[in-house]
Amino acid sequence: MAFSKLELAMGALLGLELATPGMTRAAAKASLGVVARLAPVAGRAALTTAAANPALTGVGLGLGALQTAPGQELLAAAEERGRQDRLKLERLIQDTLAIAPIKAKKKVSSFNRAVSKGMKAVKASTSYGKKGVINNGKRAFSLVTKTVSSKKKGKKAPKKGIKAKIWRSIGKVL
Repeated sequence: MAFSKLELAMGALLGLELATPGMTRAAAKASLGVVARLAPVAGRAALTTAAANPALTGVGLGLGALQTAPGQELLAAAEERGRQDRLKLERLIQDTLAIAPIKAKKKVSSFNRAVSKGMKAVKASTSYGKKGVINNGKRAFSLVTKTVSSKKKGKKAPKKGIKAKIWRSIGKVL
């Protein structure tokens, strides 16, 4: 006697291949008994695994749901939304850059350029430590700014010492 379509479908759900040649009702009943004895154990194991790893269970369920036709439609909609959002962001960035003024670099004053050259002269000399090192930066900076200020005011140049070196290094900046 052949199996009905319902029996074949139920067997397929349980993992039994009832349509193979030589499969009898007695063999099917024996296979069903084995499945019935193993199903609770497998179910408990699956439930324990799912409870122990909820994130993994969620990923599995999500992947299973995405394989369906509605899941594929959802993925397509999410892809389209992401594309639209990227386009909006690019437009916003372009509009912002077009509106925002680009600031010009602040012009360095002649006094500050002269102070910079004077500090380089101090660093190259041995007056405030060995060459390349300034031991007392505050005093050196104070001396340089006073020297630059006096040159700017048109006072006489010093004859010797670090002040004279600074004076000469400033050159025609002022």
